[in-house]
Amino acid sequence: MLGRRLVSLLRNSPVSQVSSASKPVDEGKAKSLGHKAVSTILICLTGGVALSAIDDIAIYHGCSSKAMDKISNNKAMIDVIGEPIVKGSWYNASLAVAHRRKSVSCSFPVSGPQGDGLLRLKAVRSRGDSWLSFLRPREFDILVMDAVLTVPSNEETQRTIKINLLDDVDFRECQACTRSPASKTQQ
Repeated sequence: MLGRRLVSLLRNSPVSQVSSASKPVDEGKAKSLGHKAVSTILICLTGGVALSAIDDIAIYHGCSSKAMDKISNNKAMIDVIGEPIVKGSWYNASLAVAHRRKSVSCSFPVSGPQGDGLLRLKAVRSRGDSWLSFLRPREFDILVMDAVLTVPSNEETQRTIKINLLDDVDFRECQACTRSPASKTQQ
């Protein structure tokens, strides 16, 4: 038995053992580096998607809260669906952001004791961008807001009513637009 081991050791020269041993170690390091790179990339992508979702939820919450503040005192809404007006669930809402998250289009369900409906709004961000803007709540100015409400009537059919909720906007507060240099040269 000892003789067989000696013969097998002599057959495998030290050079061939070193070269054969180094190949699996190098391949193992390359495979583990590849696995680490792929897992790091996947973790970064998942984190980016999660941060984007959290940012969208914060935008939705800010815009919908501001809209609910405006409609809670709106006489037309109270007359149609009653009081209190309650915001529906967030998973029935829709949110679209554009222009580097400076423009928002949002719709969400609202309900009251006499009916329910869908509140739709378009808003723009009122503050500028900075590195710390992600940490602060976003301020949005609502430009367009309307509600499409369904109210049961006496004949067991439903009436659909559309209400423009920004009729009471004072346009004198709006500042005059400045002309761009291109439009000044054309005149």
